[in-house]
Amino acid sequence: SRHPACANSPPGMVFSLTCAVQTYDWGIVGVSEVAGLGEANTGVKSDDTKPHAELWMGTHPSGPSLVKETGVGLFETIASDAKEFLGEVTLKRFGPDLPFLTKVLSVAKALSIQAHPDKALAKQLHAARPDVYKDGNHKPEMTLAITEFEALCGFVDCQTLVENLQKVPELREVTGQSAASAFVGAVGTKGEGAALKDLFKAVMTASEEVVTSQIQNLVTRLTGARETNTEIDRLAIRLERQYPGDVGVLCAYLLNYVVLQPGQCIYLAANEPHAYLKGECVECMATSDNVVRAGLTPKLRDTEILCDMLTYKTGASAVLDGEVVTCESSRKSVVKQYHVPFDEFQLETYVVPSGETCAVETSRGPCVLLVTKGKGDINGEQIQRGAVVFAKAGEEIVLHATEDVFAYRAMINKRVF
Repeated sequence: SRHPACANSPPGMVFSLTCAVQTYDWGIVGVSEVAGLGEANTGVKSDDTKPHAELWMGTHPSGPSLVKETGVGLFETIASDAKEFLGEVTLKRFGPDLPFLTKVLSVAKALSIQAHPDKALAKQLHAARPDVYKDGNHKPEMTLAITEFEALCGFVDCQTLVENLQKVPELREVTGQSAASAFVGAVGTKGEGAALKDLFKAVMTASEEVVTSQIQNLVTRLTGARETNTEIDRLAIRLERQYPGDVGVLCAYLLNYVVLQPGQCIYLAANEPHAYLKGECVECMATSDNVVRAGLTPKLRDTEILCDMLTYKTGASAVLDGEVVTCESSRKSVVKQYHVPFDEFQLETYVVPSGETCAVETSRGPCVLLVTKGKGDINGEQIQRGAVVFAKAGEEIVLHATEDVFAYRAMINKRVF
């Protein structure tokens, strides 16, 4: 159970957090951003034999942050005076909790083919199976690359899928001639979305025997034709090495393959299929841990639910480069804002050279700042690599660098105010 903190000794209105490090099978063993930042943040030496996967910054009960000064949970601290910490608008709009969760991800191998439910479905899933679906919230998200970052997200455009069905006989065999032909015939008509749903469902629910044999055929064919293999063929071979015989391998031909460069960002609404493949990133999302999986995973699969929940929108995913804005107090500093169509969150990055002081634009909601490089202070609170700082709603934030600082700020989308 979670109770409000004792309010007789609250921390100041800008304070440092100790954050949760998660090790999952797909994380990076050895040197990684999660291992390095986690060790710097917690003061606990990271075990370089374990796959460090995620650093969580927020109030979600699966990995709650603690206030360094008091040892009390961030959730409980906020609950002790929610209006003061969150601001009136945030409290009224989202309730007495931080509405966003920020993470650093270090990805060595593909995460599952997955989607996150909208609010209505999340409430149903949580009520029916709270052991699997831990909360009743939706989980739109944005992903900002730290290193080159690979992902599958959203369905390819219909014409590309038609070509893939022609070029990849194994995909056609798993789909079945009926669903494949129906989709090709429906392209450009009102029935396109329904036909895509039928095709995807046919692939994801195909018998294990058919999937295993056709993926083996695919790998054999591609291995014997290396000179003519496309980027997507090479991806399929890599996914098969990570998850032998898994139907998710075929999603390389169904979903958009995106390679982000450092500083580029994608965003995903609820009910959109995706899988992160490799690289390191900062991720921000609505406070939820709900995932519906259907491939590239040893975990529980809810294939029927996944196939039914998706929107079946097609076409390339939007890639954001960030909008550069001026820091009036420090013309040498570089501030980038990443605007996404979700109320709960947006991200900013700050590059503040040594000796510079950048007055950060005040938010009417709460903020979480992560420092990945440099030293200095935020409102007198000492910062260095691995520092995570919470600032209450309306707080004027001043970032001073004694060594070149790179920092991320997660905050509620400005459009809410």
